[in-house]
Amino acid sequence: FRGSSSSMPGRLSATLLAGLAVHCADAFVGRPQWRAPALSRMFSDSRNVEQTLDTSRDEVMTFSYDMSLEPKYDKPTYPGTGNGLGGESGDYDVVIIGSGMGGLACGALSAKYGKKVLVLESHIKPGGSAHTFSRMHNGGKYSFEVGPSIFEGLDRPSLNPLRIIIDALGEKMPVKTYTGLGYWTPEGYWRFPVGSKTAFEDLLREQATDPDLAIEQWNALRKRLKTLGGSTTAVSLLNLRQDAGFLATTAGSTPYVFTHPDVFADLPLTFDSLHKTVDKIVTEPFLRNFIDTMCIFCGFPAKGAMTAHMLYILERFFEEGAAYAVPLGGTIEIANTLVRGLEKFGGKLQLNAHVDEILVENGRAVGVRLKNGNIVKAKQAVVSNATPFDTVKMLGNKQELPSGVQEWKDGLGKLPRHGAIMHLFLAIDAEGLDLSHIQDPAHLIVQDWGRSLQDSQNLCSFFIPSLLDPSVCPEGKHVIHVYSSGGEPYEPWESLTPGSQEYEDLKEKRAEVLWRAVERCIPDVRERCEFSIIGSPLAHEAFLRRDRGTYGMAWAAGTSAPFSGALQAILPFPFPNLKTPVDGLLRCGDSCFPGIGTPSAAASGAICANTMTEVDKHMELLKETAAKDDLYNFLDPGILGSLYLPLVSSFTPSTELKVEQTAAAAAAVAAVGRREGLGPLHFGGRLPEHYCFAPGHGALEEGLNRVVEDRLDAVALLLAYDAVDHLGNGKKTLWQ
Repeated sequence: FRGSSSSMPGRLSATLLAGLAVHCADAFVGRPQWRAPALSRMFSDSRNVEQTLDTSRDEVMTFSYDMSLEPKYDKPTYPGTGNGLGGESGDYDVVIIGSGMGGLACGALSAKYGKKVLVLESHIKPGGSAHTFSRMHNGGKYSFEVGPSIFEGLDRPSLNPLRIIIDALGEKMPVKTYTGLGYWTPEGYWRFPVGSKTAFEDLLREQATDPDLAIEQWNALRKRLKTLGGSTTAVSLLNLRQDAGFLATTAGSTPYVFTHPDVFADLPLTFDSLHKTVDKIVTEPFLRNFIDTMCIFCGFPAKGAMTAHMLYILERFFEEGAAYAVPLGGTIEIANTLVRGLEKFGGKLQLNAHVDEILVENGRAVGVRLKNGNIVKAKQAVVSNATPFDTVKMLGNKQELPSGVQEWKDGLGKLPRHGAIMHLFLAIDAEGLDLSHIQDPAHLIVQDWGRSLQDSQNLCSFFIPSLLDPSVCPEGKHVIHVYSSGGEPYEPWESLTPGSQEYEDLKEKRAEVLWRAVERCIPDVRERCEFSIIGSPLAHEAFLRRDRGTYGMAWAAGTSAPFSGALQAILPFPFPNLKTPVDGLLRCGDSCFPGIGTPSAAASGAICANTMTEVDKHMELLKETAAKDDLYNFLDPGILGSLYLPLVSSFTPSTELKVEQTAAAAAAVAAVGRREGLGPLHFGGRLPEHYCFAPGHGALEEGLNRVVEDRLDAVALLLAYDAVDHLGNGKKTLWQ
């Protein structure tokens, strides 16, 4: 076990703009040098925490493993997950590994941008952690959630990036809404209401030890973060990209920044641990506990969570009309909606297609090898929606990797992570069951406020979707998904054999707290149970294709994660870069900015898709989406964006992603070279092919001129630096 921590919300504050501009400045100054920080420095501010021995409230729990050391046992496989032997060979512009929210959002938007896209999914169902599975019992079908179940802002146009992506794709997803979250704590049952500021103050009056103090401190916290929170309508995560085009696509936020200059002073606060601000303002125990539970969905309590995580809650949850949503048909419908968008624009999804290896040639990711041996080529990029730990495994140990990549690979694999999750799936008889004492399907259970909320034996949730969506089970029944916090240790499970008595005994022991959680609401749930399924970390790992069943990467707010790019020089940016030291290999998902959570993972996929496309197409998408609803006006970069566009367009996408332009530039020069019968000239191994010229000929200069006349990006010429080297000194300086 190793200590450390991190995560984030579904949206972005405009205060991030200045810092992220530096993050995107890699486009101007060249690709970053990748050096893995010493592990002693990576973990120097952390203490090792073994969950089963120390679960006190003030501990931040994370885990770390050396991914270069393969386990000396076979990982278990489960019926119903597929054998991974599907998938066909082919050639695509972009190949995406994984159909989680990040992968599907990236694939669908890339297809809308006009790229030929393939999404490969190892499982037989799309959605990653957001999918649904079914079981038949006595002739009836019961459907269960396996991952996230609490969604806000999906019922109508909102600031939730997942909803914005769905609208950008022109898709629809029916939902039912509810307006609160049930809490079962040592003090009893209470309900957190959304969509009303006065209703929350009423809750504080009912539950707080000192109601007047709690209301005063709550309003003081909102006031302290008001400027940051208000900026959430100045720019969306969908405006972001990691290259110079960022200056044009986010230009619409400039008026807010100019009218609220104090956002710059608060920029470091955005990335810092929320508890530093809370500790200065909030002392009332009930309010402090509530804030911790609101943060825990990102993996951490206030200690370890970024301040940015709270901004969305402070601004959005108390607006009139705010509501949680249940997708009708189950969470799988989110994935199905994105798949419809993907396929509508010509993209393709292949299920049961496990990727064994990411192929690297001459320092560039050129495709993948499937488990069945088929090769899928990627012309522009391979995007991994897998966890960083699974991504490094797919790079393997046999192929030659570029300089520095091994350090990056080793360091990424050792990043701290959250633990696994325990699941309990229940199908119960609802005849005569009185649930009038609850109003909502989603509930949070805390056993002991003195213990860590990351402790899987202390905090858990249960969700009863059938209260709002009767389609998920037979009439007169209910389905319930109970799940722990993401802190279940993997070690006690890793050497056990599923089905063995030892394994089954441990399942029953670790799931007992989940049964007791539901009994707080339904005392006779065990007697009503028609059947139950316990999901261990081994099952979580196998079904969701996440190494050791991890809830996600965990890096503490307030410190920069390794490999976080240029931004780490000025701000503590707690996410590794979506770009990698392997040209043409990008990442998306909950281990990238903006972090854990379904909306955040989808947003990371959008940022990745934007980064791979020309900025003018990105601008068109933003304007098109802005026109769909008045709430989306803030997406439009406006006249300032149009002014920036000609200044940055030639820098997008960044050089290593300009496959078509660089190939066209090389072909233009090569055509002249072949016509003149010139000798060999090597283009440094950075192009798909090597073309031939002799040094010092006018034909070479003619070819370079043709590149410019055909409006092929001048940045592409830098890849042909060898060619420039062969020109005369004066002309060499000119071309450089």
